[in-house]
Amino acid sequence: MRLTQHSDYALRALIFLAANPDRLSSIREIAERYGLSENYMVKIIHRLGQGGFIETIRGRNGGLRLGRPADSIRIGDVIRFTEDDCALVACMHPSGEQNGVPCLLMPDCTLRHTLDDALGAFFAVLDNRTLADMVGQGERRKLT
Repeated sequence: MRLTQHSDYALRALIFLAANPDRLSSIREIAERYGLSENYMVKIIHRLGQGGFIETIRGRNGGLRLGRPADSIRIGDVIRFTEDDCALVACMHPSGEQNGVPCLLMPDCTLRHTLDDALGAFFAVLDNRTLADMVGQGERRKLT
């Protein structure tokens, strides 16, 4: 499984906010930190706001902060929310196809079950880690 850039930068933005819990941060600040365009970061922040992962405060003294405590944000939940498609192969889609192409091995193939178990193990690890677990003292010093 490979994460999209959107998920990667969403996690980085959340880690940045978790490392700076005592102040509001700006989209510009986060975008500059990771060398991204502000427009791209706006899309990421907007999506994270839709999921309740961050809160945006408007106005002159506004900014961004986490929508809930870092220790209550599971990494697996963030990935599930930001990834459009976690199916590893076509037959893992509810329709049994991917991009209009059906699985030629169904219904006898057992590979699907093995890959489904592997994906479950992947998310089990991510579900046992929170955003707070991702922010150590080194990250706090680097990000502030």
